[in-house]
Amino acid sequence: MTAQTVPSVMVAMSGGVDSSVCGFLLTQAGYRCVGATMKLHDEAQGFTADPSCCTSDDIADAKAVCERLGIPHHVFNFRGTFDEAVINHFCQEYLDGHTPNPCVDCNRYLKFAALQRKRQEFGLDYVATGHYARRRFNEQTGRWQLLRALDPAKDQSYVLFHITQQDLASMLFPLGELTKEEVRTLAQDQAMAVAEKPESQDICFVPDGDYARFIQQRLGDQAASAYEPGPICTRDGTQRGTHQGLIHYTIGQRKGIGVAYAEPLYVYDKDPATKTLWVAPKAELRAQGVIVRDVNLIEGSLPSSPFHGQVKTHYRQEPQEATIYQEEDGTLRILFAQPQTRSAAGQAAVIYDGEVVLGGGTIAGVISTDPS
Repeated sequence: MTAQTVPSVMVAMSGGVDSSVCGFLLTQAGYRCVGATMKLHDEAQGFTADPSCCTSDDIADAKAVCERLGIPHHVFNFRGTFDEAVINHFCQEYLDGHTPNPCVDCNRYLKFAALQRKRQEFGLDYVATGHYARRRFNEQTGRWQLLRALDPAKDQSYVLFHITQQDLASMLFPLGELTKEEVRTLAQDQAMAVAEKPESQDICFVPDGDYARFIQQRLGDQAASAYEPGPICTRDGTQRGTHQGLIHYTIGQRKGIGVAYAEPLYVYDKDPATKTLWVAPKAELRAQGVIVRDVNLIEGSLPSSPFHGQVKTHYRQEPQEATIYQEEDGTLRILFAQPQTRSAAGQAAVIYDGEVVLGGGTIAGVISTDPS
């Protein structure tokens, strides 16, 4: 293999064990690697992030791994893109009464779009990440496919449904056929300091989980209406109490409602226009389907419409049998074979055909199990 034919790859290095082993495997496979770490936060301005994700210590860890692997390391300042595409969108979605998934946006706009632009600037062939997912080329269709990881416990394909054919053609997922235990073992065998580093949890820019306080501090008076009291009503329209701001609640929530009732109540819906928090017993917290907007179909279209496949509306959920209808306006109407726990608008619905990820989108609404 000559220098001109050695494939080159920009390796997304977060400073964690997954991306570190990703870089190790690619160097062992003969790729010409360049490490890339994204700077997303400004700690000098008092920004507090998850201590296991996106900090200056992570950048130092990534640099140390690259030095150990003998590859160059670059730090890219993507704070502006992260602020606009991830944090601002996160805040606005909550103000609109939705429950966003910022990891989807981070993958879409930072780990894929932004790094792909840097890859092109550097004249490299691929971007590689430590995601637990796989890809393959479909010879029959002449298009790339995204596949679930072999380890179902670590599969991250749910947050990658937005990926395009152009992205897939220049992506590598070296961990897609490994388990987390195998990855840690490889890191230990290489005496990597990050071998036992804990995984990041929750939302990196809201490490304490208090997203309502974060949004209030960030937006101030712009978010005032989301913190105003309003009625708590059961589905028959009876007011059962008063809440202290819709932003403190999400669909399916049980704790913190503060209403005495014959049985436990869960958040059923939120209406920002009337500031009403709708609640219901668990038995009523079921839905027949969802309406999905901002749809991305990885291979361009569904195999058929209607299409019988499997759908996930939560990251940890097992794919559920469903029928998917592609509407003329580009939205999807998904009907489950069996009613499912009610989903929150703003979350992702991802479509599978066995191990193949067909695509997905953002949940815009829920199809109830009854006319009410």
